[in-house]
Amino acid sequence: METLLLNTLNGLSWGMLLFLIAVGLTTVFGVMGILNFAHGSLFMLGAYLCMQSMQIFHSFWYGLLIGPLCVVAIGVIVEKYLLKRIYGRNVSYQLLLTFALLLILDDGVRMIWGSGYYVVEPPQILSGIITLFGQNYPVYRFFLILLGPVVGIALWSFFHFTRWGKTVRAASFDNVMAEGVGINVPLIYTGVFALGTWLAALGGALAAPLQSLNPSMGDKIIIQSFIVVVVGGMGSFPGAFAGALLIGLLESFGTVFAGRMQMAIPYILLAVILLFKPNGLFKKGV
Repeated sequence: METLLLNTLNGLSWGMLLFLIAVGLTTVFGVMGILNFAHGSLFMLGAYLCMQSMQIFHSFWYGLLIGPLCVVAIGVIVEKYLLKRIYGRNVSYQLLLTFALLLILDDGVRMIWGSGYYVVEPPQILSGIITLFGQNYPVYRFFLILLGPVVGIALWSFFHFTRWGKTVRAASFDNVMAEGVGINVPLIYTGVFALGTWLAALGGALAAPLQSLNPSMGDKIIIQSFIVVVVGGMGSFPGAFAGALLIGLLESFGTVFAGRMQMAIPYILLAVILLFKPNGLFKKGV
């Protein structure tokens, strides 16, 4: 029973962190039609800038605020001066450009911080242990379990109940018609890419206390994020949530029941989804 509870909590915490990253990826694709391979590098950059901000201001919360905002500034520059030039072109242009950005950002991190490993401590208020049903569990991981749905509900409410959110949804359904009725589609695209960048960087900042920081930390996460997006449905907001939970729980329980096969479980799930439900579990829609 203790093992079941522990693996469920681990799966939920990892799934919620994965959701924060994947929902930014799927939102950018759903609205802009951009497959951003550099999303994992933005995640990594968020972790490093969070660490750097912590060293300057001596507070995890300042790092969590300032780090992702610095990455957003980089994302806005990338969208306005690079991505804007390839809108409407073949998807191969997107893949080549964003993959080049991935390499540039990874090497930039190596030049600034080196190739070594860094460790970030969680804030003192979240560094303890909580007891659930007689099982000790880190407070920080439980914080992530609670934070994921809060961010998810906030994003869903924004897209469905605010004027800006409805404008974004209109642009995602038909950008030509949206522009025809006076919506500033280029501004919407910049804002959506900034939001996706912020979510990736926020995920990186939140992941910093869970894993050591290194320049390749974004490589695994981008693969898993793409699996989540494909399983849940490309451009689907609820699909990102369901897919992240599914991957998180499968990976957690896979360590117990699948042994060395655990690493292959997400790819097996991806293959099954592509064979029997290629559009994913949910239809497109933020």
